[in-house]
Amino acid sequence: MTTAARAVTGRVHSWDLSTGVDGPGTRFVLFTSGCPLRCLYCANPDTWRMRDGRERTVEEVMGEIEKYRSFLTTAGGGVTLTGGEPLLQPRFTGAVLRRCKEAGLHTAIDTSGLLGARATDEMLTDTDLVLLDVKSFDVRTYRRLTGGALAPTLSFATRLNRLGVPVWIRYVLVPGWTDDLAAVDGLAEFVGGLDTVRRVDVLPFHRLGAGKYEALGIRFPLRDTRAPDPALVEEVRRRFRAHGKDAY
Repeated sequence: MTTAARAVTGRVHSWDLSTGVDGPGTRFVLFTSGCPLRCLYCANPDTWRMRDGRERTVEEVMGEIEKYRSFLTTAGGGVTLTGGEPLLQPRFTGAVLRRCKEAGLHTAIDTSGLLGARATDEMLTDTDLVLLDVKSFDVRTYRRLTGGALAPTLSFATRLNRLGVPVWIRYVLVPGWTDDLAAVDGLAEFVGGLDTVRRVDVLPFHRLGAGKYEALGIRFPLRDTRAPDPALVEEVRRRFRAHGKDAY
């Protein structure tokens, strides 16, 4: 990598280790700062604004990752870039992914897909897995739930399929918002037509991030929303399975 590429910087909120949540195996999870969406159920409102992150060079990030490289490899894991929205900083994200690939690490991006057009083919070549968060399959619900548009996410999913990039779909099940079974069926049919979708994670809504809103002096929009009934969660998973996808 050139000296100029090594000097690339990005705004980073934090990093952590996780197992079984952010991709296969144990992961080094890099939380980038800045997000164009304002999802009502967001668990990380502290990552919304890029200016709140700390500027880090790619070298600094790789120095932290290197501390865990042997462990991550042994544990069948790798590195996941999430946020916030990592594609809001495509040059930085692409540089980190390239360095991770050079280090022999499995790479993943967790993204809403809204900014999928910013992911170059080169970046996606360095990406072993995309965790694609599909917030809703109903256009109007998507807009009300996130403040953004659904179409770019579906376009990105189609592009990933064309390029042969493995994908895990993430779908947060929120009572009163994303539990309409007709919309679920529509998404399940769409996903069923994508060969590179390896699995679907149906994630029950929770309020674990409520304390962050309080600390930031922000009202949590879904503070009175309950977690979905387990039977409903299983029914939604069944509908994805009916279209040939493993759902968890």
